[in-house]
Amino acid sequence: MITRRSLLATGGVLAATGALTSAAPVAAAPSDDPGLPTRNPLVEQRADPFVTPPTDGMYYLTGSVPEYDRVVIRGASTLDGLAAARERTIWRRPSSGRMGGYIWAPELHRIDGKWYVYFAAGDSDEPFRIRTYVLESPNADPREGGWVLRGQMTTAWDTFTLDATTFAHRGKRYFLWAQSEPGIATNSNLYIAEMASPLALKTAPVRIATPTLSWEVQGFKVNEGPAVLIRNGRVFVTYSASATDARYCMGLLTADENANLLDARSWTKSPSPVFATSAATSQYGPGHNSFTTAGSTDVLVYHARDYRDITGDPLFDPNRHTRVQQVYWNADGTPSFGVPVGRGGPVVRLSPLDAPSLVVRHYEYRLRVDGNVRDVADSQFRFVPGFLGAGTVALQSVNFPDRYVRVDGDVVRVDPFEDTDSYGRAASFARVPGLADGGAVSLRAGTDTYLAHRDGRVELSRPGGDRDARRRATFRLD
Repeated sequence: MITRRSLLATGGVLAATGALTSAAPVAAAPSDDPGLPTRNPLVEQRADPFVTPPTDGMYYLTGSVPEYDRVVIRGASTLDGLAAARERTIWRRPSSGRMGGYIWAPELHRIDGKWYVYFAAGDSDEPFRIRTYVLESPNADPREGGWVLRGQMTTAWDTFTLDATTFAHRGKRYFLWAQSEPGIATNSNLYIAEMASPLALKTAPVRIATPTLSWEVQGFKVNEGPAVLIRNGRVFVTYSASATDARYCMGLLTADENANLLDARSWTKSPSPVFATSAATSQYGPGHNSFTTAGSTDVLVYHARDYRDITGDPLFDPNRHTRVQQVYWNADGTPSFGVPVGRGGPVVRLSPLDAPSLVVRHYEYRLRVDGNVRDVADSQFRFVPGFLGAGTVALQSVNFPDRYVRVDGDVVRVDPFEDTDSYGRAASFARVPGLADGGAVSLRAGTDTYLAHRDGRVELSRPGGDRDARRRATFRLD
């Protein structure tokens, strides 16, 4: 008899990559494996995470520490390696005076052969008098010493200022940040300006976003934490909104890549958040993100908590953990972030070998194959240990992690876990090299039956030696 205790003991809910190995033949990993981390969270108690693009073969991570008292950097040759990498403190706040208060949200950028850290700092006697400052290092490795404080980044107003980032586009470098503007009854808005140098602005600030929508003003009226992704003829800016508890979420601004980025009319705000709390995956308050890449794959870096309820000010709850997951792209060229996927191992999508533009997804809990799945989480799964012991796997839904792919007669669904042998038999498969391509996978449900797609549905099939049927029962992993 399968029990919930035995399921949890074998990692049926939270399984790592190694749980896929068994006596049964296992399909090889896809050759274009982007090298995403196999753990979630990646680093615990690091909020406002910023991971650089690969630089001289290295990734570097910085972020807010729970004590809000220093700037730290760790580095590794892979994203996964950042989890165990040694962390170095490159700067610590003074014991009194200016910058002796809260230290928030450092970002690390390589500009013209030097490293720069933009960070927010308060004063010791007024810790919420937050302004943006910059550190500079000439060293090739930012973890080394030699950092020099270059002072405050001066903007149009001497007001609450934080979450600065910078990016280059069409031969110009831009500064993008959050600030409280006199005369506007908000906590922070988003501004952009061209830079004269890494230490100074060239143009006056242009306000491109103000918190006005219902999901941007929960607890506080906040637009902050901008991050830039330039793809598909557009400049995308994600940002975070509302209070830093479970209401925290991400919005999206979009401009044409040929537009004047210093014209507020060039920017369009999406009407709904693009990334938000998911109670089903137990991920709360996702936000303050950055972007990096793994091979040709865009990667979202963000923080979130594993619980909703917080005692006291959420700003001082230490458990905002650094997480990463793949960014997908819709057919119209816009990004699709899905849901914060929660703790567990690698997340995959299954694409039929004979229809590479389609993916397996669940719709009204039934499995089917579709193209351009904008609700990307409906097409995301985790391989976890099967319910029938060694040699079997189960497919766990990512956005409904209490549900697993299950065969019920001629219907294949994602159904809630049941503590029965019949459920275990119907939801366990042998993961084998693809019938039509050994580098892909096939999922065997019985002696000669496999999951396959036909006419938009996922069903059981007996492909035998039929070439087309074997292709329909073979799936590549994305």
